[in-house]
Amino acid sequence: MSLVLREAVSLKLFNSFGVDVRARLFAEATSDEQVREALALAEQRGLPLLVIGGGSNLLLTGDIEALVLRMTSRGLRILSDDGRRVVVEAEAGEPWHPFVQWSLQQGLAGLENLSLIPGTVGAAPMQNIGAYGVEIKDVFAGLTALDRQSGELREFGLEECAFAYRDSLFKQQPGRWLILRVRFALSRRAQLHLDYGPVRQRLQAEGIETPTPSDVSRAICAIRSEKLPDPAELGNAGSFFKNPVVTVELAERIRAEHADLVSYPAGEGRVKLAAGWLIERAGWKGFRDGDAGVHRLQALVLVNYGAASGAQLLALAQRIRADIARRFAVELEIEPNVL
Repeated sequence: MSLVLREAVSLKLFNSFGVDVRARLFAEATSDEQVREALALAEQRGLPLLVIGGGSNLLLTGDIEALVLRMTSRGLRILSDDGRRVVVEAEAGEPWHPFVQWSLQQGLAGLENLSLIPGTVGAAPMQNIGAYGVEIKDVFAGLTALDRQSGELREFGLEECAFAYRDSLFKQQPGRWLILRVRFALSRRAQLHLDYGPVRQRLQAEGIETPTPSDVSRAICAIRSEKLPDPAELGNAGSFFKNPVVTVELAERIRAEHADLVSYPAGEGRVKLAAGWLIERAGWKGFRDGDAGVHRLQALVLVNYGAASGAQLLALAQRIRADIARRFAVELEIEPNVL
């Protein structure tokens, strides 16, 4: 057996909140073969298999009675290149931001708006990660996943993944699919997305009139660094709540009392509200209860100041949800997976 199995392992270093819980069993997989070994071992031990990547989308509220498998597979390759459209493939364990930087170094555009997002390539399709007007679905070219029920490999195209806002088939069917590698359709001729958030303003302030994809990436890294805490310094999972989508009627009722409501059209009589604006307006920005708190610069981010438990962070999140529902009649949905 090539898989190294360890018992009672602390997961503090493997979740970006830095919550100190233990896994009954723990292993790291660098290959498809080791993934299959882990599945077999979990079945033999009568334990569920919990697969993690960078741990940046997890809130762990107690010890994990499972075999926790951390995907650490590596590999980046160009599959096809016609001089304009380039398909690249990345193994699931590749850290996301270094992969984005690698693509830019190859002269490829498409991922620059997704710079500095924590996590791994394999986790990216689960949430259909997105930022600054671009989502995974916009550059997706396919993926290979292991069906944990049948043990067979399956190839997924765009339509089969059922991508939606922070959602996908893989999130809807937890425990069914184990993503092994992902393919992206990138371009040697950049079509930049600059109109979402302060990206264009940032570039203009730096005197960049004709930006390259690398310029956009640097600008977004600077913006994210200014408003989002580094998990290595302050435990967090980035945006903790999804931006809620509500009816136009509800949005207008809120706007009647709060003229500065931040919202975006969401099609078919729907409006997307900025969850961060709602939380800040309700007075939670900078709130702290023990070591569980809301970031002082970004109300959308819950933080662990050191020794907060996952249960304490979840309790704070539920207090915020209840307050937003009472004040605005809006139900906030938690973005990280709570275990």
